[in-house]
Amino acid sequence: MTHSHLPPPDPRLDLVLERVVDVPVERVWAAWTTPDQIKQWFTPAPWTTVDCEIDLVPGGIFRTVMRSPEGQEYPNLGCWLEVVPNERLVWTNVFEPGYRPTRHASGADCDEFPFTAVVAMAPHGSGTWYTARVIHGTEDARRRHADMGFHDGWGAALDQMVAMIRHGSAARTSG
Repeated sequence: MTHSHLPPPDPRLDLVLERVVDVPVERVWAAWTTPDQIKQWFTPAPWTTVDCEIDLVPGGIFRTVMRSPEGQEYPNLGCWLEVVPNERLVWTNVFEPGYRPTRHASGADCDEFPFTAVVAMAPHGSGTWYTARVIHGTEDARRRHADMGFHDGWGAALDQMVAMIRHGSAARTSG
């Protein structure tokens, strides 16, 4: 098992969502790392994720395009920093693929505050102990992300992921 070298969360700078979900770790991992699955759950409804590109290696691309209910599209570009299968994903919008410093040109609200996200997952009975931590550089960036609806948004997206996995596990025999 690989361990990330992260300090404990700093309540002044970090936002954390922690929950036990009743779907297996391997399915949570697949939901986070498969573009077709990301598009089904990643953005809280009524927003949608209309495109996703993943190169699941450190320095590889993690790109999503979110669409508002009014039809406006918001591209988000970042890169993976750490990839530990079925355990942890770390990515940032501070860097573009290849660790190139980002130019923050998309116009998306989250471009206003650079962050690093850590999604950790561990078996918990037949389910998963799920932790999403978003690390900000300033108290203002953390506050703006919280005010933007971090807990409601990331919580709703997690609910959508779990629903997709449950629905998919019932329909998997057709594929």
